[in-house]
Amino acid sequence: MYLLNKLSVMKEKLNTITGIGMLILFVCVSGNMQAQTNNSALQVWNPSTITAVQSDWLIQKPTIKAAVYQSLDGKDIVLYNGLLKREFRLQPNLVCTDFTNLVNGQQLLRATAPEAKLIINGHQYAVGGLKGQTERAYFKKEWLQQMVAGDSDFHYSSYTISTLQPFIKWKRKGWAADPLPSGGKQIAFVYHTSLKELQGITVTVHYELYDGIPLIVKWVSVENKGDKPVVINRIVNEVLALPEEESAVVGSPEQMKKQHGIYVETNYAFNNAMRYDISDQTTHWKTDSSYTSQVNYNYQTPCLLEVYPEKVTGNTLQPGEVMNSVRTQELLMDSYDRERRGLAIRKMYRAIAPWTTENPIFMHLVSKNDGEVKAAIDQCAATGYEALILSFGSHCNMEDSSAANIARWKLLADYAHQRNIRIGGYSLFSSRKISDADDVIDPATGKPDAAAFFGNAPCLGSNWGLDYIAKLKYFISNTGFDLFENDGPYPGDVCASTLHPGHHGLDDSQWKQMNLQKELYHWCNERGVYVNAPDWYFLDGTNKIAIGYREVNFSLPREQQLTLNRQNIFDGLWEKTPSMSWGFVPLTKYQGGGPEAILEPLSQHLKDYQQLMFQYYGAGVQACYRGPRLYDTEETKQTVSHMISWYKQYRDILNADIIHLRRPDGRDWDGFMHVNPALKTKGFLLLFNPLKTPVTRTIQLPLYYTGLTETATVSEKGGVSKKYALNRNYEITFTFTIEAESYNWYIIE
Repeated sequence: MYLLNKLSVMKEKLNTITGIGMLILFVCVSGNMQAQTNNSALQVWNPSTITAVQSDWLIQKPTIKAAVYQSLDGKDIVLYNGLLKREFRLQPNLVCTDFTNLVNGQQLLRATAPEAKLIINGHQYAVGGLKGQTERAYFKKEWLQQMVAGDSDFHYSSYTISTLQPFIKWKRKGWAADPLPSGGKQIAFVYHTSLKELQGITVTVHYELYDGIPLIVKWVSVENKGDKPVVINRIVNEVLALPEEESAVVGSPEQMKKQHGIYVETNYAFNNAMRYDISDQTTHWKTDSSYTSQVNYNYQTPCLLEVYPEKVTGNTLQPGEVMNSVRTQELLMDSYDRERRGLAIRKMYRAIAPWTTENPIFMHLVSKNDGEVKAAIDQCAATGYEALILSFGSHCNMEDSSAANIARWKLLADYAHQRNIRIGGYSLFSSRKISDADDVIDPATGKPDAAAFFGNAPCLGSNWGLDYIAKLKYFISNTGFDLFENDGPYPGDVCASTLHPGHHGLDDSQWKQMNLQKELYHWCNERGVYVNAPDWYFLDGTNKIAIGYREVNFSLPREQQLTLNRQNIFDGLWEKTPSMSWGFVPLTKYQGGGPEAILEPLSQHLKDYQQLMFQYYGAGVQACYRGPRLYDTEETKQTVSHMISWYKQYRDILNADIIHLRRPDGRDWDGFMHVNPALKTKGFLLLFNPLKTPVTRTIQLPLYYTGLTETATVSEKGGVSKKYALNRNYEITFTFTIEAESYNWYIIE
């Protein structure tokens, strides 16, 4: 279903020297703000040395490490990791002159731009950058000789280089596929200004370059070292004048395609879509009227990328305070193929958010009393489950800080931990009404809840909101709970109240609430508290999000649910790894439906129960098995235990990324395949037959991303093996049979 071709590798003039072993610090500030550098400790970038990238980074991790170099004349700094190169000229002001994808040779800069842009006290300032490039369709380095720095800009003064540090100090508690983040380098460029009104304001532009992935992370910090407060109206932390993806004589920015060679994601996304591209709040594709040679007659080509949160328009920065921008992940893409692009994004998450690879096997308990909790813990321990979450509708109240409630749940948490079961609870933040004083105030009408995303919503910066966070931390800390399901996390509602202690007014309300929500997730992550949250907070510490489903579908007959759930899995794992999503399996009545929809009594619907487990565990996706118990008879217990044992046996490969083969449509077979070239088991194929008759099919099975090149050994259900030769497209001709309304699986080595 997608084209598999070997990557054409271009030769670049690159240095083969790799890596800097120690922390190197450069401080280069002069009184007249003229940039000075002392690059003697840096390795020299040698453009005459040719290095060819020989392997596909999605299959074999490159051996070249991220490093920072200087040019021979000391004028330029080069960031390089064998997959990308980003180059900066330091004088007369720092400017990016080269941003190359070394996998396919694409140059991503058509023109220079400021390193960042700020609006402070209502006035706009450029950070770095040079003026004077007249032709903006492309750039030549010799033009730098005629380019100048702006008088009112922030000017580069120094830099520091260090080894890459984790953004969050994740405390791992359970099984994880890739427990360690990638290595790399960090460089921070420091800027000052001679403007009297901004004395004491220091701007630092940070870059993080990772090993083994064509990824740069960029963010900006603004520090007030002066003696009076300033208002930061906006931080544009990335400005890239990119080549146009397509040209058109007429056409609007909305109609025209955006540059496909770069994928941008920040840690500022929300809206309950369960997808980043729809949740994104920071990516802005703009036109560039200074690009006068563009084909578009009205200069409407979307070829200028700016990154900033639009609704953050006024944060007061007091003396001694620092404001950090959003963190922008810039992943360079080498293909239009959907699967390959998705695999690159999934690899990015494993590198920058390794906590998303943790994937405990959990039950969603609906309980009425403590006895039911203990019984469920015992069932989890007996079947191989690893965690228990008190679901919505249970008798656990995490907002109750009374001594009796804390003592009660601590006893139950201790009971769970003694049996090696993690335990957690559910709490709803948004979509509930607290009071007119504590709910979000609509700026248009001045009324509470009038424009809330979910109809009703408290303000996280209100007295109630601040107390809510404090209560959750108190409960978790004092009970020992190590899972937290936060339903309705902050969805981006602005608030015009000037009385809430957590924000000043409308202009900073979204930023302050967002940071309060992020801080809670950071706090959980660094204490080993696993977080389920149905919104895009992955880059700030959450572990799992809903895979994407319509809840009322769980009232449909089980036969329909089987196919619909597989569609959810197929559609939900294009950009997410299996461990980043949860599915849903209501064991009891949910959102309506009759006996044909539910699994209880479990022993009477064992075939459907087993297939639902196979579908989810086979995909590496943990489902919320929501009900009062996991089994009702010894036969049911053995079925659950067998499925968990099977999953744990193949856990490594079942948590690997999937290759999409055929989407479920109810008319023929469907399936997907896990791949990981680093494992002994290179692939794990899962196939399903929704028809009421057996099917035998012959397909071309794509094995490129297994890393196999000549032959593959395939065994049905781990049985007798058969050897296959791969064709030039890294495929094998594969024939399989699946019984009626059943499934099959194969190991590929």
